[in-house]
Amino acid sequence: MKVLFVSLGCDKNLVDSEHMLGDLMDHGYTICDDESEADIIVVNTCAFIADAMEESIQNIIDLGAYKESGNLKALIVTGCLAQRFTDEIIADLPEVDAIIGTNSYDELITTIDRIISSKVDETTVVKKDLVGLPKDGRRMVTTGGHYAYLKIAEGCNKRCTYCIIPFLRGDYRSVPMEQILAEANQLVSDGVKEIILVAQETTVYGTDLYGKKSLPELLNKLCQIEGLEWIRILYAYPEEITDELIEVMAAQPKICHYIDMPIQHCNDELLKKMGRKTNKADIMNIAARLRKAMPDISLRTTLICGFPGETEEMHQELLQFIKDMKFDRLGAFAYSQEDGTVAAKWENQVDEDLKHRWQEEVMLCQKDISLSNNENYVGKTLPVFIEGKLPEDGVFIGRTYRDTPSVDGFIFVNSDTELVSGQFVDVSVTSFDEYDLIGDAKL
Repeated sequence: MKVLFVSLGCDKNLVDSEHMLGDLMDHGYTICDDESEADIIVVNTCAFIADAMEESIQNIIDLGAYKESGNLKALIVTGCLAQRFTDEIIADLPEVDAIIGTNSYDELITTIDRIISSKVDETTVVKKDLVGLPKDGRRMVTTGGHYAYLKIAEGCNKRCTYCIIPFLRGDYRSVPMEQILAEANQLVSDGVKEIILVAQETTVYGTDLYGKKSLPELLNKLCQIEGLEWIRILYAYPEEITDELIEVMAAQPKICHYIDMPIQHCNDELLKKMGRKTNKADIMNIAARLRKAMPDISLRTTLICGFPGETEEMHQELLQFIKDMKFDRLGAFAYSQEDGTVAAKWENQVDEDLKHRWQEEVMLCQKDISLSNNENYVGKTLPVFIEGKLPEDGVFIGRTYRDTPSVDGFIFVNSDTELVSGQFVDVSVTSFDEYDLIGDAKL
């Protein structure tokens, strides 16, 4: 039978999707990309903020129509929307045949078998308690085969007042180190050269299993894998970044001098209301420590604009903080008032238009900083991970150590010699724009 798979939301959700795709292939299903030909469609959904939920729901509605116009026999919804709004999906989306929760994706094959062989019209619901971890088998990597995300933990013990994730994913559960290393070795054997570590929070990896922060130990062991070129760390909470972690990052050449460190804001009052465990001084201190140990480190962060109670003065403080800190990469999001979170109940909500104006001002501020940062790379030679070619422009496209796929910039590479995806090439930077670099391959 032919299965169409749609994966929405974050890279952590993508890892779940790739495990489900591996299960499907192991059990003889054919993966297709034509909705009209699919016998089964699986939508792995996101429900982090309102926009993501709307996208998930619209995909379900659009794809459900193929029960009338195509070959569709079963529509299955998995992921965060399935976990959060099970009853609502059953009531409002009758085209859905099965709902699989976030901790139950290893039940996909048995769920499909049950639906296809059953004549019952009721929606099948598979939702395990949010403890333990699903059984992971082979993965079908969907990122091109040369880089892959590696999820090292599930859930979160933090209770930020704006965030619904702990209710959708449960408390923090580390993946056993031997399982991570086995998966990493398999990925590299299959051609992966860059591994990107992800979790709701990578920096407290191992505290539940080994009684201590074990990310440095995991990194040292990953660095021993022959054929692995780059290791990148995402979702590192600033208060959990230790001197040991910094030392390992600085000492191991395979670890990119790059860290994604979400801070959400700089105003101490807002940070406290958000339930964050840092203040402005803490953030400045950890950034200084990282930059001292690795002067070339690329710091990425994310911010929330329009959190309840934010004032124009707080917003101006944030703009000045951005100018002072000069983050290499920065993303900003308008606060989303999510049912079930503490902050959603507060009365001092910020006007929607104002949230988005502040978000735009933050990104314009960062645009100038990014332009200035990029100028500093002209004349330097950087190793570049080639990802493809733009035939119409006659240039190759790649990423430096400063660039995470899908969220950061590119470097456009001129080369008289044909380059291939997954190849590492030294590139001399010749020019730049706000977010990207341009350079010549040195072969």
